[in-house]
Amino acid sequence: MEKFGKEQDMKLQQLLSYTRKAVDDYQMIQPGDKIAIGISGGKDSLALLYALAGLRRFYPNPFELCAITVDLGFEGFDLSEIRALCEELQVPYYVQKTEIGEVVFQVREESNPCSLCAKLRKGAFNDKAKELGCNKSAYAHHKDDVIETMLMSLLYEGRYNCFSPVTYLDRSDITLIRPLIYVEEADIIGFQHKYNLPVKKNPCPADGLTKRADTKDLVKRLNEEYKGSKERLFHAITDGTLPAWRKSETASKRK
Repeated sequence: MEKFGKEQDMKLQQLLSYTRKAVDDYQMIQPGDKIAIGISGGKDSLALLYALAGLRRFYPNPFELCAITVDLGFEGFDLSEIRALCEELQVPYYVQKTEIGEVVFQVREESNPCSLCAKLRKGAFNDKAKELGCNKSAYAHHKDDVIETMLMSLLYEGRYNCFSPVTYLDRSDITLIRPLIYVEEADIIGFQHKYNLPVKKNPCPADGLTKRADTKDLVKRLNEEYKGSKERLFHAITDGTLPAWRKSETASKRK
């Protein structure tokens, strides 16, 4: 397969290395798992698609994949290139059509639309994943997302908290995994350019106008003024007191 050719192995190998480390550290994949990858059309989810499709070829625990895009109903969101990429990587691709965009922005006219939209999207995604027989789902949250989420929790909620590498969703009976937690966003951008990923612009009217975008800028400024602070913030999470971030005993012995 051309996408996995020797000419590009270097960058892909780096992505696979980070992904495998996260999967091993937090025991994300067991034999026989069927994993639904959430494909938004952004660079992160497409990098995750590459990573898991590549990992599937050699990981000792055999697993299946499928990819799902929740279509929010915005006009002009062309998914043909993403479908072609999934075919090339031999990952079955499904589009779950919804009217979430209309509900959030026209019917409800939400002043803070992100929370409701995220809730509805996750519900639609999990329903489709269960319909396809998946027991796990994979989101493309990367290292920068980890740091930003922790800071947002501190700044806006007054709590030291972050999402978990592995989360069991009891309502949908699906385990959510985040295999890109060791991958920096800058590396994903480089991967996007090197592999010419078919990234689709987010059609959401609220894109880029969120608290997360503000927090991203804050992390950048902190790291410029206090060199290395970004890495220290990440280690405060991975080596801190959050129970869900404790690595498996096997991973601890490897260290």
